[in-house]
Amino acid sequence: MEGYHFLPEAPPRAVGAAAASVNLSDIAAKGGRPVAFLLDLLLTPGTPEAWARAVTDGAESQLARFGAHLVGGDTKPAPRLGLVGTLVGLAPRGRLAPRTGARPGDRVVTTGTVGRGGLAYLSWQLHPTSAAARAGLLRIRPRVREGALLARWAHAMMDTSDGIADSARLLAEASRVRVVLEEALLPIEAGLRRKARSPVALRRWAFLGGDYELLACLPAGDVAPARAALRRVGCRLTEIGRIERGAGAWLEVPHGHVEMPEGTWRPFRSAGRPPRR
Repeated sequence: MEGYHFLPEAPPRAVGAAAASVNLSDIAAKGGRPVAFLLDLLLTPGTPEAWARAVTDGAESQLARFGAHLVGGDTKPAPRLGLVGTLVGLAPRGRLAPRTGARPGDRVVTTGTVGRGGLAYLSWQLHPTSAAARAGLLRIRPRVREGALLARWAHAMMDTSDGIADSARLLAEASRVRVVLEEALLPIEAGLRRKARSPVALRRWAFLGGDYELLACLPAGDVAPARAALRRVGCRLTEIGRIERGAGAWLEVPHGHVEMPEGTWRPFRSAGRPPRR
């Protein structure tokens, strides 16, 4: 929705690409192959046709990179611009990665880095008129190939669209286990380390959300082959924690454990303006 997920001045092609990407990320988290995308456009009175066409062009261009296509949808009048996307995907029988299969003894791994979304948000907050900073808020790299590879070994997997903290909590609840992430092992986005002013701020931005990486639980013996497989497609895989008996999601810090910090991807408060720091 405009003002909640994207700014009013956001380029429509980027908005369409982002709408496709968030759905691609969900297919990736199941280990699936994306096929067909349906896109509903909620349009305010007077919206230029060129805006709608640019949105669909942006979505199709992003989908085509992963072998999928925009096949239909609808348009409806609305008081605010918005998009509703539905992506259909396929996967081999018996190889859909669930959220419910994590087992005590599993190792927790993540693709890429932690805090990409937080860095994008912080950059925009510091430079709200920068076109590059605004574009960064909509830049998503869905891990489709990586998800299909990880599904060979993953007992459980999901994406980190709302941040690794929220994903750890959801995974713990779905699998009825205790998820422990080690703060010292988290592959924090390098730019975020440079911009955060304190360890507290670093943790806040790292867990904000909008990363769209994959969080997976693998048998300990499968971490090495999984890491090698992802390395061959140019993706870093980092072991960051473990699954234990119990409940909840916890962060292991130098002096013990703390409950996983709050974090969910709500980048804009109102009117597209950055909140006070």
